[in-house]
Amino acid sequence: MPGPGAHLLYALSGGAALSRLAGPGDRRFGAHHCAVYAANAFLGPDLGAFAEWLCSFLPSSASASAAGDLAMSAVHHPFYYPLLLGLPLACAYAWLSRRLLRAGVLDSPGGVPLNKRQCFLLISAGSLSHFFLDHLFEENGHSKMYTWILSTGWWKGRAPINPDAVVIVGLLCTCLIGGFVYIHRVKHGKSAAEKSNQSFFLILVIATLYCMWCASQIYLRQPPQPAIGEEADLGVIIFLAIYLFLPHGLCVLSMNQKDYTDALNELPLR
Repeated sequence: MPGPGAHLLYALSGGAALSRLAGPGDRRFGAHHCAVYAANAFLGPDLGAFAEWLCSFLPSSASASAAGDLAMSAVHHPFYYPLLLGLPLACAYAWLSRRLLRAGVLDSPGGVPLNKRQCFLLISAGSLSHFFLDHLFEENGHSKMYTWILSTGWWKGRAPINPDAVVIVGLLCTCLIGGFVYIHRVKHGKSAAEKSNQSFFLILVIATLYCMWCASQIYLRQPPQPAIGEEADLGVIIFLAIYLFLPHGLCVLSMNQKDYTDALNELPLR
């Protein structure tokens, strides 16, 4: 399964890319963002495993083992970790961000520390990014999530070619490409931000309809039939939405969104 190096490299490289893409201005993803995101992608959900290891040194082996197992099952989870520990950790990271900024240890865009909301978003993003690697590369490729992803494909011999699947999938893909071209057509008066928002909405609608089609063929139709040939598109799309696009979206939401002058007035300098 992925170790510290893989988790840190994945999170820090993603954070550095967001910092580069954010560019100058009042919406920045700085070093403080990267540090909190990487810390929670690396150690975050593994705090349960760390607690389990610490409990193994306690005198009462049975009760210590039970306590360790409880901590592991409660914290080592993509959603339970931020729900259970997100608020206290957000307060701790926000305090640490202010201390590091005052001490001149870690730079921040405009000299503004992270607030609790930003820290909570980064904690949640780090937890999901941690399990992005874990689900793919742990348990010798037989994790529950990875097994479910593969189960949405067709493995019962050669997949039949269904005309209805060809029509539905072809129509959805045509609408996606055609809609994208229409939104970004030449000499259109809308701003880049408006076009981007419309593109995201279009992708979300098409992805939802696509997943509904796949799910109906796999789980509702009797007997089940392949949704798109042998492809496991339903599992792949849902997995990427939760463990790749959602954490990066949370990172984007955590960017500095207010004017630095106003934010600096809220920063105690002494």
